[in-house]
Amino acid sequence: MRTRKNDELREIKFTNNFTKHALGSVLVEFGDTRVITTASVEEGKPKWMEKDDKRGWITAEYSLLPSAPNTRCQRERTKISGRTQEIQRLIGRSLRACVDLTKMPDLTITIDADVIQADGGTRTASICGGFIALREAVNKLLANGTLAENPIQEPIAAISAGIVDGEVKLDLDYEEDSSAQVDANVVLTQSGKIIEFQTTAEGEPYEQEQLIQIFNIAKKGIDEIIEKYNNV
Repeated sequence: MRTRKNDELREIKFTNNFTKHALGSVLVEFGDTRVITTASVEEGKPKWMEKDDKRGWITAEYSLLPSAPNTRCQRERTKISGRTQEIQRLIGRSLRACVDLTKMPDLTITIDADVIQADGGTRTASICGGFIALREAVNKLLANGTLAENPIQEPIAAISAGIVDGEVKLDLDYEEDSSAQVDANVVLTQSGKIIEFQTTAEGEPYEQEQLIQIFNIAKKGIDEIIEKYNNV
């Protein structure tokens, strides 16, 4: 049963420097969803990139611990599921969209997002935590002289939204998401540019006016999340 307003985020918390060895790490909490995100840096770039390509690269890996959901899930040891592939590609391309890759030549930054407790919005929480971990890693690379310029162009954040019981609602938990008539994942830059706006009807089609309402409520939430970055 939802106790917050339709346009109200769950309680959000970012705990920085959560692990010891990663160059950037953060524990992300969106209500009862908890994700550990880390940023690791390696010299070199993916083999598929041309030798004269001056860009670096940012990629992501995502995993759901067996006890994270309400029923145990299997570890993906040798083959990852289509859902996992979709989520880690979303995280990677979202973070690349806010970075000038030419300013981090011959470097690969890997964002790992490990869900330790799932209650809806794990992919959007992973993107937010991934950005903070990336920012921390970049700051350390600037401080030690590995990077000459800051490649991050502007912050990004992500949030879920949807239509539940006929009403547009922000930041869906698992119960709301599982019963939503429409669900959306939205990724925006601080200036409001769209990186991802994936919206799907689960049953009956929805109206264009509702699409705009979903976008507007998501933008409100993303603005609030990015404001929280300043306190991390």
